[in-house]
Amino acid sequence: MDSIRVSPGKVGRAGTTVTAEGVYFTVFSRNAKKIFLDLYASPEDAAPYHTVELNPETNKTGDLWHVFVEGLKAGDLYLYRVDGPFTPSRGHRFDKSQPLFDPRAKAYSEGSVFKYMHPGKDKNLERMPKCVIVDDEAYDWEDDRPLEIPLEKSIIYEMHVKGFTASPTSGVEHPGTYRGVIEKIPYLQSLGISAVELLPVMEFDEYENSNINPRTGVRMKNFWGYSTIGFFAPKCSYSSDRRPGACVREFKDMVKALHNAGIEVLLDVVFNHTAEGNENGVSLNFRGFDNKIFYHLVPDHKEYYMNYSGCGNAVNANHPVVQDFIIDCLHYWVLEMHVDGFRFDLASELTRDEKGCPSDIAPLTKRISEDSILRKTKIIAEPWDCGGAYQIGNFPGGRWCEWNDHYRDGIRRFIRGDEYIANEAATRIAGSNDLYALSGRGPVNSINFVTAHDGFTMNDLVTYNYKHNEENGEENRDGSDNNLSYNHGFEGPTVNPKIEAIRAQKIRNFFTTLMISQGVPMFVAGDEVRRSQGGNNNAYCQDNEISWFNWDDVKNNAQLLEFVQNLIALRNQHPVFHRHEFFGGARTSLFNEPPDISWFNYDGTIPDWKKMNRYLGFRLGGKATGLPCDDNDFFVAMNMDVHDVTITIPKPSSGRRWFRTIDTSIGSRTSILLGGNEENLNSQEHYVVMANSILVLISK
Repeated sequence: MDSIRVSPGKVGRAGTTVTAEGVYFTVFSRNAKKIFLDLYASPEDAAPYHTVELNPETNKTGDLWHVFVEGLKAGDLYLYRVDGPFTPSRGHRFDKSQPLFDPRAKAYSEGSVFKYMHPGKDKNLERMPKCVIVDDEAYDWEDDRPLEIPLEKSIIYEMHVKGFTASPTSGVEHPGTYRGVIEKIPYLQSLGISAVELLPVMEFDEYENSNINPRTGVRMKNFWGYSTIGFFAPKCSYSSDRRPGACVREFKDMVKALHNAGIEVLLDVVFNHTAEGNENGVSLNFRGFDNKIFYHLVPDHKEYYMNYSGCGNAVNANHPVVQDFIIDCLHYWVLEMHVDGFRFDLASELTRDEKGCPSDIAPLTKRISEDSILRKTKIIAEPWDCGGAYQIGNFPGGRWCEWNDHYRDGIRRFIRGDEYIANEAATRIAGSNDLYALSGRGPVNSINFVTAHDGFTMNDLVTYNYKHNEENGEENRDGSDNNLSYNHGFEGPTVNPKIEAIRAQKIRNFFTTLMISQGVPMFVAGDEVRRSQGGNNNAYCQDNEISWFNWDDVKNNAQLLEFVQNLIALRNQHPVFHRHEFFGGARTSLFNEPPDISWFNYDGTIPDWKKMNRYLGFRLGGKATGLPCDDNDFFVAMNMDVHDVTITIPKPSSGRRWFRTIDTSIGSRTSILLGGNEENLNSQEHYVVMANSILVLISK
């Protein structure tokens, strides 16, 4: 080891660059006095076998520190230490004794920062992960290319990489891993979805949660992963191969396999805060390299952190240096890992200027929208943060899509049977033009969802009136109390057949509404087979059966699964359900053809919207302008009352008849009919739409 040869290197791409002769290292720090590069022989070593000292005279250009180490190769391990002033009141927290991760490390070795920590004691460095040198050029992508599925044809399936196959019921050879996802690709294909949206896969430490489950006495975990440490590194523990750096290859294998199956990969990314926490947290990377640049600090008390994320700190995302870091990170995941897009957690924090104020001309979100490399990727904002910013409908930056919580709440209330919510539901089903038209965007910018990872599953939405988060170790204080749910007469699972029947019917209603609405539908993995979390609406810490996909549900709820598969097929086959532009009404009508949308009361008359209550009826014109090709007409009747209603069916276009394709009141496989098996209504002018059900007719 004494023969290691180093040279100053040169300014290059930050992070590590592998060559045949060795490895270039580049890292940012404006205010450091000296940087140490520690090289390790194995992931379990507490001490480096060699330390390379970087000094500002020979190893610094501008704010970038650089060095070349001859003989190193992919798979070798390293950490940094940084010397400089420790003056928290001025924003500096340098500590040359503190090992730090490279902020741009492409992989970590297996281990944990937090698992072996105890109050008042140092970390156990034998267990601390090491950064792994990765050679991206070594992977053969073959002919893999971005799929670039149009937004209007997208259907998003939100899922957790580990939770999808971790259960013993999954039957896969590599449970809880990227490879496990590959094994389940036939199931994903059978659904007909266009994209998986993966909960955070950037490296985080699941052991940072120290809460105890009061029932089992077991320490809780950070299961969801919204506490990033390594923004360039795929999670090591999600790899079936735990050798240093193998997770990168396995992640790429997963992406390539999903692309071969016609499925895009979207990542849920967390740039609003990091795992370093507040002033009582631990230095992992950014804090130790240049704390005052990377974080929003309290202006007159820089030892404290602003907390727009609710997680202890807030990333100073619109500082030019941090902007570059985030853009480079997104470039890496697109160019080197071939992902197709991103969902940005608490994205309103990314619009805050360097003083912490939300801005409608935020440079970062504009850069992401206009960036030439990212231009065709999907970018989805969660358009709020925990500091009070709420930007639904006007998220700054241009082409952004948004999680539409107005859709979630409006549809939940309408299907629950709330009074006089029909007007709101109609607006959401029609694409939420009240939110997106003014900014020049269209219905495809609305990500429609009824459930997401954060909250009740769809099954629990119709099974519980109240959250049941007791096992989270927070005395049921965590999680939202505003669930807009209804248990239909009994809290929790029941063997009462009437209650079970109405719950199943309501789930069919939710899925039907989601798939016939304008916008991009998203649903959570397992909703299609009634996955339950036992009423837990904040299962962020439950790395167990509460959160895992139970594959027995696929058999036990096969009828619902088939219903959802057929619904998705219906949506995919008919462009009237996924328009790129908002409805125009009568002005879009062609000669002797209905307009793109017409609204009806139950008796066939024009609705008085002030009086509409628990009922919606509308016809979609399949030959109206604004569609890429001619389609069938559809008529939809939604009766969310507790009483049946006899409706008047509008007359079909000349030479056509109405056929029943969906009736959610039918509790059998015939609730949805496709492929020429639709029920011919002949010249029937009326139809009894049962209580709490949806009717969909197609004209042919």
